[in-house]
Formats: sequence, structure tokens, C-alpha cells
Amino acid sequence: NVCSSLFQVVHTHKPHFMALHCQEFGGKNYEASMSHVDKFVKELLSSDAMKDYNRARVYLDENYKSQEHFTALGSFYFLHESLKNIYQFDFKAKKYKKVTGKEIYSDTLESTPMLEKEKFPQDYFPECKWSRKGFIRTRWCITDCAFDLVNIHLFHDASNLIAWETSPSVYSGIRHKALGYVLDRIIDQRFEKVSYFVFGDFNFRLDAKAVVETLCAKATMQTIRAADTNEVVKLIFRESDNDRKVMLQLEKKLFDYFNQDVFRDNNGTALLEFDRELSVFKDRLYELDISFPPSYPYSEDSSQGKQYMNTRCPAWCDRILMSHSAKELILKVSTD
Repeated sequence: NVCSSLFQVVHTHKPHFMALHCQEFGGKNYEASMSHVDKFVKELLSSDAMKDYNRARVYLDENYKSQEHFTALGSFYFLHESLKNIYQFDFKAKKYKKVTGKEIYSDTLESTPMLEKEKFPQDYFPECKWSRKGFIRTRWCITDCAFDLVNIHLFHDASNLIAWETSPSVYSGIRHKALGYVLDRIIDQRFEKVSYFVFGDFNFRLDAKAVVETLCAKATMQTIRAADTNEVVKLIFRESDNDRKVMLQLEKKLFDYFNQDVFRDNNGTALLEFDRELSVFKDRLYELDISFPPSYPYSEDSSQGKQYMNTRCPAWCDRILMSHSAKELILKVSTD
């Protein structure tokens, strides 16, 4: 249960300002699932665990009928009663407004001046006819400290086989373009520059070619092609000896490696060297050390919650990134 897990974190850490960024809100089947979203929001806002948070802002992009605007993003902000002066930025009026009470905005966020929301242009990822990828940005000020919080969802890998072909992959390039667009947008000339945190599902993947070459260093590769088109549809990597045991099977939506422990042992640290997508932004973005195993793709079967699905190579998709001034803010707070 998402709520009980969240309440446990709240109980343990007792945050004064809490931001919760969600992507793919309502799941894949929006029309059937949006009623569950409303129930989830009501449970969050009215629960005993959250009673000390007397102000809240909830922004849900539920407008799934709008192909042009729908991002399926949800941004929740909870403010503890002990925090006195908190202001949120109005992007249209270009001024801060004091935050009081609890407010929920959903359906159409386009008319809400308290945030900026954009869906990436269709030509960024033409393979997906109706991509929901984009970002929501809000700006806050607590005791004269201003910062942006950006909820982001970047593009996935459409095919394991295509991701494996080149290093870095074509999908990695698409994600760089989209993330660069967001970073340029939040520091452009329209508003004063402030520290920023960007967090959500970046869909960052390990360098597929390098990972496969490392995992299957002693293997031989068999290529299987479609009879009609001669297109590669499957790669099978077998051990050279040991009865030619299959180590890895790779298809468009299959990444079946024989030993999942390599992704979990020591939090998958051995694979961090292949996590390279952020290196392009090393001058603009900072990240605290990763001390958890790859966050994707966990099984959707709750009885196998610690298993990865064999659809994709496990990777650290879910991240919290920050500007260098935001990093200084964090370090200053932790030392003070």
C-alpha cells in the first residue's frame, strides 16, 4: 500500500516540507483508474499520519482527453504546521502568495498560474504516437529561501535491441535533448533565477552495449532474424562451455539474464559505472551518492515484489537531481 509506506517515511523522518512527485498517475488505463486517484488523494489529505500538515497543494494532470496537453503527472506538497512563512510563486502575476489551507487542482492545469506545465513536442519521440512525457514546475519561498521543484518524466527505451546497437543509445540522446530543454526553460530570462531540484522518472538506462558486453564477456552470440523481413528479432548469449548454458536473451521487450542477483548485490554498485547519462550534465546538475539498487523494472506481481521483470535491463530511472546552488543549500542545512 503506497499510503502506508509513505506514512512510515513521514513518521520516521518528520519532514517540515514534503514534496511527492508522481508519474503515470492513474496507470495505463486512465478512464478506469482515475476514481482510484481521487480516493488516494483523499486518503492522503485526511489521514491521521498527516494531521500535522495543515497546508497542502495538489496538482494532478487528469485531463486525459487532451492529447495536446496530458502528461499524467501528479505533484503533492505538504507543509508542516511548525513552518510559519511559506509563499508560492504565481508565474502570471510574477509575485509570491502566502500559502494557506489545502487546495487540489486537477483536470486542466493549463489555467493554474501557480505552476508551469509542458508536454514535450511530439517530434522529440515520434515512435510513440501519444507520449505523456513532460514536466511540472512550482516555485516556493521559505524564510527568504527560494527554490524550484520540477516534476519530470522523460522518454523510455522503445526497444532493447535498438538500445543495444550503439553506445550511447539513440534513446539516451532523446532524453538528453528533453532534459536540456527543461533546464534551459527553468533558467531562462522570464523569471529570477533560483536554486532548483528536478526529480521524477528520468528513464535513465545503463549503457546497454557496455553492460551486455560485460555480463556476457565469455559468451557467444546467436542472432535470430525474422524469416520474412530478415530483421533481427532476438539475440541469445550462451556460455562458451558449461553445456552452452543460456546467459541472456534479448528481444525488443525482453531482457532475460540468468542471474538477477548481480543487480541487487551491494545495491548493484558494480553496475554504476554503466550509469552514464547524467555525465553530459555534470556542469549543470548534481546528485547525491546512489545507495540503493536499480529502481526499475520491479515486478508488478506483489507476491514477487523484490524481483525485477525481465522486460528491461534494471536501471536507476528514478532520481533526485539538483542545481549546484541547491546542493550548497542542502550541505549548508545539514551542517547548520
